[in-house]
Amino acid sequence: MDDTVLLGHGSGGTMMKRIIDEVFFEAYAGANLLRGNDAAVLPSPGSVASTGSLGYSGSLSFSTDSFVVDPHFFPGGDIGRLAVCGTVNDVATAGAEPKYLSCGFILEEGFPMDDLRRICASMAEAAREAGVEIVTGDTKVVNRGHGDGIYINTSGVGYAYAGCDLGGEKCAPGDKVLVTGTMGDHGITIMSCRESLSFAADIESDAAPLNHLIAEVLEAAPNTRCFRDPTRGGLASTLNELAAQSGTDITVDEEAVPVKSAVLGACEMLGYDVFQVANEGKMVCVVPADQADAALAAMRANEYGRDAAIVGDVAAMQPDRGPKVFLRTAFGSTRILDMLVGEQLPRIC
Repeated sequence: MDDTVLLGHGSGGTMMKRIIDEVFFEAYAGANLLRGNDAAVLPSPGSVASTGSLGYSGSLSFSTDSFVVDPHFFPGGDIGRLAVCGTVNDVATAGAEPKYLSCGFILEEGFPMDDLRRICASMAEAAREAGVEIVTGDTKVVNRGHGDGIYINTSGVGYAYAGCDLGGEKCAPGDKVLVTGTMGDHGITIMSCRESLSFAADIESDAAPLNHLIAEVLEAAPNTRCFRDPTRGGLASTLNELAAQSGTDITVDEEAVPVKSAVLGACEMLGYDVFQVANEGKMVCVVPADQADAALAAMRANEYGRDAAIVGDVAAMQPDRGPKVFLRTAFGSTRILDMLVGEQLPRIC
């Protein structure tokens, strides 16, 4: 096998077959992918039984995302783990069990083959953890200097749960807002790697598949309104999106939002608002007030929700203005929590 990616690996000939067989297939191929067809034929949710207590509705959830993060490897993960977890989580937010992924690679000539193997192994591990199968893919190679090493696109298909209808527009006055863990870990990790910053405490990316956590919350709190992953733009942008979708106000208690002290210190040093910093393994969840404690308990019982917290409330929007998100500060005052303007941390995913 070659030591680096060459243009011939994207040619459609024997070199391309070799990289598919010896890198991609070796890492994560199952029965569907090994058939070698241009498309995977998958069972519909109406023809299979649910693996959990939540039945399937007969509908599908589908999502796609592209990953261009720099650097490719960072504490807590790499671009491959990010690609699997990000798409798994997007599919799961619709109230579905993710089942199948596609994976498309854009590789730059000269990219180290050992790095590609490492990334594929990471993807395979994340897929096993999430319980999904990579069933189809594509590979393209671009000229040296034109691709920044590697870009990955993943698309995902999942089976929607019966009786589950989630969406940001369903948030209602009186609902509670929860987060599944500490904010800002991923964005600060990427920035510290990119700028070679050193902190007294270790900071790692939070990249993780949250589909099992979401299913557990839905069982505990069946009237959950929505899930949303606070990636680019962080918690602030996500809450503003939900407020706009539902025509409500949302108020968050600053002291209730879990943030690691090292992340908070890094944000203060770099001049970032921690509520606008990206996350890759956290969820925002809105539930009726009478199910908030049950949802919180379900989150904390999962390894990725140990630091979960109830952080805010949904209220009726004032009629003389549009929807707003407010932050109750540690000093007892209240300020508007705006969406991120521009790009604070470029290429965090």
